[in-house]
Amino acid sequence: MRSNKLDHYAILGVFRDASQEEIKRAYFDAAQKLHPDRNVAPGETELFLEIQQAYEVLSNPKRRSLYDATLPPVIEEKSLIKHTVYFSRPNLVKLTEPQLVYMLLEVSPNEDKEKLPTPPLNICLLLDRSTSMQGDKMDMVKATAIQLLRNLRAEDVLSVVAFSDFAEVIIPASLNLDNKKQESRIQMMQTSGATEIFNGLQAALKEIRRTLDPSRVNHIILLTDGQTYGDEQACIELAEEAAAENIGITGMGIGNDWNDIFLDALASKTGGSSAYISKPKDIQRLLVDKFNALISTYADEVLLEFKEQEHVKINYVFRLQPEGGSVQIESPMRLGPILRDTSLHVLFEFLVSPDALNEDMLTLLNGALKASVTARPIPVPPLRLLLNREVRTNPTPEPPPARVLFALSRLNLYRMQDRARAAASQGQYNVAARHLQNLATHLLSQGEHSLAKTALFEADNLERKHAWSASGNKEIKYNTRALLLASTKEKTR
Repeated sequence: MRSNKLDHYAILGVFRDASQEEIKRAYFDAAQKLHPDRNVAPGETELFLEIQQAYEVLSNPKRRSLYDATLPPVIEEKSLIKHTVYFSRPNLVKLTEPQLVYMLLEVSPNEDKEKLPTPPLNICLLLDRSTSMQGDKMDMVKATAIQLLRNLRAEDVLSVVAFSDFAEVIIPASLNLDNKKQESRIQMMQTSGATEIFNGLQAALKEIRRTLDPSRVNHIILLTDGQTYGDEQACIELAEEAAAENIGITGMGIGNDWNDIFLDALASKTGGSSAYISKPKDIQRLLVDKFNALISTYADEVLLEFKEQEHVKINYVFRLQPEGGSVQIESPMRLGPILRDTSLHVLFEFLVSPDALNEDMLTLLNGALKASVTARPIPVPPLRLLLNREVRTNPTPEPPPARVLFALSRLNLYRMQDRARAAASQGQYNVAARHLQNLATHLLSQGEHSLAKTALFEADNLERKHAWSASGNKEIKYNTRALLLASTKEKTR
């Protein structure tokens, strides 16, 4: 839809009852993306002027009041995204103890998704070339980078940065690359030095910014097989900068020696996640899968802006798909992307205090969903997310939806391994072993025999040796995470 058919609120992507602060923030976000100094695509200067005009009217209380008087009643138009909410229980019960409520949020494209073109890419491959990468790992990384280079579309941008003690731009960000020359540069990469991720991440962010464009999927894919020391906080701060510019980060760890907690935190700052590559031969498959997912992006980011409700705590948030991972609990909450063929599924856990149950209706969350649809330059109008539950004296005898139950059963597996890792890190090895034994029992009941065997093996290691095996904790963490993703796909077929 052309922006001149939209009212000023729709152009800025805000509700009609938006505060002045919300209007100001929406204007700056839109202006930053569409400023003529940064974007020269046909029609984008016109869009920038329309955004300016909308802000000039809505930021002036008198002009806004006069403008509001000319508007027709709100008609709910078909949005570019739609959402569905499923609760674990139909109502809350007046009790004297805290209660847990689960909510499954599904956000997907509307039925007209095929009318929007697939977005061009602006991707930086950030490759660890420290000494530990020598041999099969580096050979497979080089071969896969060359394959991705050959598969680029004419509109895609690919840059490659290699790092160890220092960072080097192997392929600078640009269109219409000379493939033979760039393939030769990739082949010439040699391993040396130690792992310092900050230098690499800083160089990768600089390359992404050279061709940063809101109409592209702007993303950094980091591959490493080692830990970085002393620069973790600086890396997190760079990830926060990337998130503010709608640049995503995916972390991929090869082998057993990398820090999965750090990579998870780094990626989640941008709505991304980490992945585990147990063997060098899997590098190609996972990198190609990631590229294909980026090409099929519909919305490269979904944000949840919300206000904390008194006596209601958001305990835990986990993204089930398209990529499993924990979500940081802050506003705005970066929920992750929507793919054309894979909706965004996020599971919330609320802890409700007895003090919240004095009225007949309880608001669990009051917020708005905001999506950045790459193929649409102007902001997408937000969707209200007002979650209310009835409060009763007696519970309603209604079972939870099957999709919620199934997701919860798999999430419970993931959280068991999380508790085992936490106990082991505190030196409580017998407690950690019991968590893993409990996990194995549940895995067996769900037919996951191989993973159950691994959990029992690690429980024995923790009891006898007070340590995980070289790959044990990552094998269990990422395989239970994969079960979560599989469970959601099964329930949405």
